[in-house]
Amino acid sequence: MNLISHPLLVTALMLAVSNLFMTFAWYGHLKNLSGSPWYVAALISWGIALFEYLLQVPANRIGYTELSLGQLKILQEVITLSVFVPFAVLYMNQPLKWDYIYAALCMLGAVYFVFRN
Repeated sequence: MNLISHPLLVTALMLAVSNLFMTFAWYGHLKNLSGSPWYVAALISWGIALFEYLLQVPANRIGYTELSLGQLKILQEVITLSVFVPFAVLYMNQPLKWDYIYAALCMLGAVYFVFRN
């Protein structure tokens, strides 16, 4: 099996892209649709979230062939933080906070405990 088709790599890449869609669905409307009614933002967010689910569901199915449920969840959480921080800083113009670094360190601890033998 080559690296490109390895289930863990495919899972991580699909989850990263799906999380990018979901981050925009959850928070992008705060910047782009702030003048629109909430239900317009909700409908547009649901449309974006559809693409997230079209990637996330197969990614979890692929990942579950190699990972336990807990490992799959922690992988998703690490990816979520990895996507959210650049989104918040670069797209939403939020300051980079030490809290993000501390959260990442906590996530490293979670990765250690869930992935250790």
